Amino acid sequence: MDRAQKEKVVEELGQIFESSGVVVVAHYAGMTVAEMQDLRSQMREAGGSVRVAKNRLAKIALEGKPAASIADLLTGMTVLAYSEDPVAAAKVVDKYAKDNEKLEVLGGAMGDTALDPAGVKAVAAMPSREELIASIVGCIGAPASNIAGAIGAPASNIASILETIEEKAA
Repeated sequence: MDRAQKEKVVEELGQIFESSGVVVVAHYAGMTVAEMQDLRSQMREAGGSVRVAKNRLAKIALEGKPAASIADLLTGMTVLAYSEDPVAAAKVVDKYAKDNEKLEVLGGAMGDTALDPAGVKAVAAMPSREELIASIVGCIGAPASNIAGAIGAPASNIASILETIEEKAA
């Protein structure tokens, strides 16, 4: 890799570290190509990405970035999982690490906040953006359905009262 390619990689990594909602660092020693492709496809489905980069270049890219706290984790065979959604990458990596012992979560970062392996697990347990949006929509829609039910209820009550009166009269 010549100097221009290295500078390009550092620039790309810098953009990743700056724009991602979460970056997870993990060791992947012993993983097969098929396992890595499986991890990449699961991450792509969740809206994230997986990147293997030279640790030295990643450390250079981290300088002055919000995720600079993860520089100490970049030793050995590391893989970076990242997503704009602050939960997606952590969910996928945590789930994959449970099924595959070769992937070991080292930690990560959410903006300025450094995460240890337990922190990554905690982030993975949080609801995703889509789940939060669905619950908010449900909360917004609930009062409207309650109002519709309350408006419709008197009519059904009157109908049942009239029915009862009619039965008594007959």
